[in-house]
Amino acid sequence: MHFPRLPDWLVYAAVVLALLISAVGRQENAAAPPPPPPVPGEEGLPLGPASPFDPAVVVEVPQTAEPGAGTAFAVSDDGVWMTARHVVEGCSHAAIMVADGRGVDAEVFIDPRGEAAILITEGGAPALPLGLDRTLRRGDRAFHPGYPQGRAGEATSRLLGRENLVVRGRGERTESVLVWAETGRTDGLTGTLAGLSGAPALDSGGRVIGVTVAEAPRRGRIYTTSPETVLTALNASGRDAASFAVGEPVTPENYGRVADNLRRDLRVAQVICIAPDATNARPGRGTPAAMPAPEALPDGAAPKAPDQAGGGATAPSASPSAG
Repeated sequence: MHFPRLPDWLVYAAVVLALLISAVGRQENAAAPPPPPPVPGEEGLPLGPASPFDPAVVVEVPQTAEPGAGTAFAVSDDGVWMTARHVVEGCSHAAIMVADGRGVDAEVFIDPRGEAAILITEGGAPALPLGLDRTLRRGDRAFHPGYPQGRAGEATSRLLGRENLVVRGRGERTESVLVWAETGRTDGLTGTLAGLSGAPALDSGGRVIGVTVAEAPRRGRIYTTSPETVLTALNASGRDAASFAVGEPVTPENYGRVADNLRRDLRVAQVICIAPDATNARPGRGTPAAMPAPEALPDGAAPKAPDQAGGGATAPSASPSAG
């Protein structure tokens, strides 16, 4: 079969058209912006400043204090301690336990702006070093030694970010807190971390970067004050942290041993709250104060009362003393 021969001008026109299309295509590709770089993962990114647009969680605090126990830690050798506000606020007496059944009276100072509280005793224990000026990064580890469920124990976690803690009831306020994903705990410790409230959140260098204040058991979350809240509470109390303190490096492999050392040296101790309606009670082991269990708000939702926030939030009330 024979096809008719195409005219030379038609062949030349087809070649020129192909060259023009190729040239234009190359020019468009050259002028196009480069593809955006891959979005980096959040882990390792510096933690940004607090913002009113951070996710919010709600917790309800009862109007009257109830007896209970939590954790405290030394920040100065001359008897300055820190704990969580809800553990000791409204107590008629507070005491740092220095031996089984024996406590030392503690004066309570509450900073109304945050969840950190200062305790003052006659005499003290070796202070923990503070790491409040270090840059926190998402994914950083924290270690929480204390007295969960009224017994020696600890937990470990990794930093997720910031949230706004909306407190309803006594001490109503909104404050920025850090939220951590729990990654480990003492062998055999199951259920609530009640009694760990007030424990230090330690970085890998054994330095305090916050105070443990709440948990969300179903979500596997631990909440701590921000470093700024700790510093504000110290400044407001007029008390200074130790100018020099030594911390022991902490890892996921040794944090149980480090926690045992801190409790043995009373750098981390149990704190007892005696409520006004229990004035005849004497310091004892005490029932652990319940950690607040915040209720997360839907994205973009304004803070509401707990019973309107999708099931309500567990109040950070102290359980009645078991004697």
